[in-house]
Amino acid sequence: MNSDLPKVLHRLAGKSLVGHVIDTARQVSSQVPIVVYGHGGDELRTAFSEESVTWVEQREQLGTGHAVDQALGAIPDDGMTLILYGDVPLLRSGTLNSLVDAAQKTGFGLLTVSLEDPSGYGRIVRDATGNVVRIVEHKDASSEELAIAEINTGIMAINSRYLHRWIPQLGNANAQGEYYLTDCVAAAVADGVGIVSVSAASEAEVTGVNNRMQLAELERRYQRDVADGLMEQGVMLRDPSRIDIRGTLQCGRDVEIDVNAVFIGDVRLGDRVTVGPNCVIENATIGADVEILPNCVIDSAEVGDRARIGPFARVRPETVLGKSVHVGNFVEVKKSNIRDGSKVNHLSYVGDSEIGSNVNVGAGTITCNYDGAFKHKTVIEDDVFIGSDTQLVAPVTIGRGATVAAGTTVTHDVAVDELVISRVKQKQITGWTRPKKPSK
Repeated sequence: MNSDLPKVLHRLAGKSLVGHVIDTARQVSSQVPIVVYGHGGDELRTAFSEESVTWVEQREQLGTGHAVDQALGAIPDDGMTLILYGDVPLLRSGTLNSLVDAAQKTGFGLLTVSLEDPSGYGRIVRDATGNVVRIVEHKDASSEELAIAEINTGIMAINSRYLHRWIPQLGNANAQGEYYLTDCVAAAVADGVGIVSVSAASEAEVTGVNNRMQLAELERRYQRDVADGLMEQGVMLRDPSRIDIRGTLQCGRDVEIDVNAVFIGDVRLGDRVTVGPNCVIENATIGADVEILPNCVIDSAEVGDRARIGPFARVRPETVLGKSVHVGNFVEVKKSNIRDGSKVNHLSYVGDSEIGSNVNVGAGTITCNYDGAFKHKTVIEDDVFIGSDTQLVAPVTIGRGATVAAGTTVTHDVAVDELVISRVKQKQITGWTRPKKPSK
């Protein structure tokens, strides 16, 4: 990967590669997963410090069989062991459930896939009746074996007592000088244990990541699969190849999403929501009939029905927008509650505020909420009109129905239905000559 970050911590759809694998494993089994790690172990353990994981260090990287050998002490003697790989992120729980179910029949299940170009992969060697008899690594394969299209994915479900018997017997007499987990196949054949195979639905599902090109290819595959699922549900995507979902996206009926939209974390869009191009929405709940215009950022907020946001608006965490609220172009709202029917349409900053219903906030209004050490609240009651270029120096309350004239700096509370105005008296100078640069 040419990176200081351990490979399995690189992200696909906003989640680390190994995070995808662990989450899929948890869908298949309630047992605590055992993670065998080598390079970058401290970073790996830190990234999953809040997860229930059994950690096993592989100090020397001597092959897949050696990795499992390091974990034997943590593997119970009975039950089924499912062996996965931290850089194979698109594996589906349904595939693994099929593999485990098949393995229950004999104690050994093997996940395979057939490729047009199997170069570099271990080949599945079968006897005349179709039984798996061994797996041969690419570097150790004969010309006849290299012609086999069915390859080993490395993903296995093996009865734990077999693992405890076979793993200590593995040797490293091969071209790599490594202990191959695949040699368990030959051990099973020798012990008369049948091997059942399950085919993966696609190559992408079992593809590992070894470089940034492969990571980008799997990212696109993942995103396209998610996009197809959304369209099957009735979501209108203007271009399904230009959407990124880094978490979960739940959509109501007749939702429309334009190009280059990014959804992060848990996002819920109500019925008939439209999302314009180049928007980023993170951990947000959007009500029905909301229009989100281009180039907006909405983060950890709630948006009520029929609201209109943007273009170029930023709605920051802990913000709640009521029904039919308008947040317009180049407006930033942070940690504020704006109730039904209110409008902040142009070039304004609203922070740490409580704004009532049917309030008009004029262009260029700023809630001055920070005194250099502490944040303070601005309260604007119902039916207030705030003129353009107003500064509200918190803590301050503007009473119901009050009017704040354009260009006013408010430093004290304003009573109900009052007009407040603070302007420097206009002065006009007759005969004024504007300074000019001397001509060259």
